[in-house]
Amino acid sequence: MNPIVLDGLTWLGGEAREARPRPDDEPKERAMNRADEGVVLLIGSGWRPYREYLLQGFARHSPLWLIDERPATWQLPYIVGSSVVGLLDEQRVVADRQGLVEAALQVAQDCKVTGVLTYEELLVTATAYVAERLGVRGLTVAGAENCRDKSRSRATLAQAGIAQPGYALVRDLAEALEAADRIGYPVVSKPRGMGASVGVVQADDPDGLRAAFEVAERARRAGPPAYEDGVLIEELLVGPEISIDGAIFGGEYRPFCVARKHLGVPPYFEEVGHLVDAADPLASDPELRALLSHAHRALGVHDGVTHTEVRLTERGPVIIEVNARLGGDLIPYLGKLATGVDPGLVAAQVAAGVVPDLEATSQQCAGIRFLYPPQDCRVLEVRVPEPASVPGLLEARAIVQPGAELRLPPSTHLCRHAYVLAVAPGPAECEAALDQAAALVGLRYEPLDQAQPYTGRPW
Repeated sequence: MNPIVLDGLTWLGGEAREARPRPDDEPKERAMNRADEGVVLLIGSGWRPYREYLLQGFARHSPLWLIDERPATWQLPYIVGSSVVGLLDEQRVVADRQGLVEAALQVAQDCKVTGVLTYEELLVTATAYVAERLGVRGLTVAGAENCRDKSRSRATLAQAGIAQPGYALVRDLAEALEAADRIGYPVVSKPRGMGASVGVVQADDPDGLRAAFEVAERARRAGPPAYEDGVLIEELLVGPEISIDGAIFGGEYRPFCVARKHLGVPPYFEEVGHLVDAADPLASDPELRALLSHAHRALGVHDGVTHTEVRLTERGPVIIEVNARLGGDLIPYLGKLATGVDPGLVAAQVAAGVVPDLEATSQQCAGIRFLYPPQDCRVLEVRVPEPASVPGLLEARAIVQPGAELRLPPSTHLCRHAYVLAVAPGPAECEAALDQAAALVGLRYEPLDQAQPYTGRPW
């Protein structure tokens, strides 16, 4: 079974049926007619079912030139040209900055480059490096690193006095135990440079921390070498978790998508669902907006789009992390369905130096639910309901093909076999549609009895 890449991480399985209907060539024709105005470089394109909606939005605003590892196929309706280069090293964890710069400079010889963007976590720093070399608007390398390196982010936010969990960077188990005693149990053990909650584990006591530290330790060694030095031990915050996708233009931060998270069973922090309500009062909450603006200024994020995770605690909203990219898990797509704000258009506008259009044109609620197997298994068949079978169900998709092996944390992460996505007038109706659709997803499998040693990777 060949792996595929989703949101910068490798997943088992292969593409299921085609995503949303393919468009005609109108976006590409419009872009070709405007190509002499300049192009925006997109570095990496990801998995089609999770990312095509963003390319549709990009093409609405800017002629797009794709730099990717493989020749363009499904991306062709949205781009005016493409370059094929190796994005990552052989271990799939480090971006090839020099190769990307050379590819970008080659494009710049023939076209005016007006901006550079990516939505892949592993490529955000390299993309900022390209933008700086070309002298175009975008994240600075320092700003990207302040987000990408969770330890550096914590230190920067702490220096600015911004609300965040108590934390310590430790380099061995003894330091971890000492830090946990000082912070107070329960704590969270977290690698510095992984995404998607990979290697993030809650520990309620010293024995639990010994196991959690081992998971984070292995995860950090599977990530980029630049972030291998240490594991974060953090205070466990109590309260609902949300994510906010926002645009920063000329130093001004404005949110455009607020999502309520559903987390899986502790001690892990797998994200099993998201809900975006256009009427959510948090979207205009002054305390939350002030916190987000302050955090982005402190991190040096002056232009770009970000995905920020926040806990709503008794002491108010607290920053968990700021990611220098759009959110994954189709969260920005939920925002588009709920509010009408097109995240791809917003990202392209910011990259090209245009004030982004964040005016909502819809008042809906959109949600997604990810389905996990009950145990480690080999998938034989995944059955999903037709959208017409459930009121409000927009999409149901099998994520893996027969033969894929799925192992629950801590053996691997993101071992999903399907998702369902619904749109409704409000949160209650949306959650009901997701519950009904999830109950109709069928998984036929063979149990895997033999445990697999944890590798630290999400695949």
